[in-house]
Amino acid sequence: MEKEKKMTKKDYFNELKTIVEDSKIENKDELIYFLESQIESIENKAIKAKERAAEKKANGDEIRDLVKSALTKELQSVEDIVATINKEDITKAKVIARLTQLVNLGEAIKENTKIDAKQKMMYRLA
Repeated sequence: MEKEKKMTKKDYFNELKTIVEDSKIENKDELIYFLESQIESIENKAIKAKERAAEKKANGDEIRDLVKSALTKELQSVEDIVATINKEDITKAKVIARLTQLVNLGEAIKENTKIDAKQKMMYRLA
């Protein structure tokens, strides 16, 4: 069974535009102009959001640089990396997120290692 696609704001505006175009309303041109400007505004917001996301992904951030500088060629646990950075605002969750980014960029390697009969994710420089 196929999942039904949810209608977006842009879809609603396009539907309304079609309805207005087919109607015999007095201020038809004004309504169409308004709907088209709303659609254009939504498209522009989406484009800018994609640009910001791409720039943020490409540039990374200060925490990612800290995490990368804490990595070595030896396998390390997340806890070890957090301890190496040793900053109050650097949480385990933030470090895990940045490690995932580094792995996706090919700058770090993660390995599932067995320590004391428990599986643990370990990280090292690529």
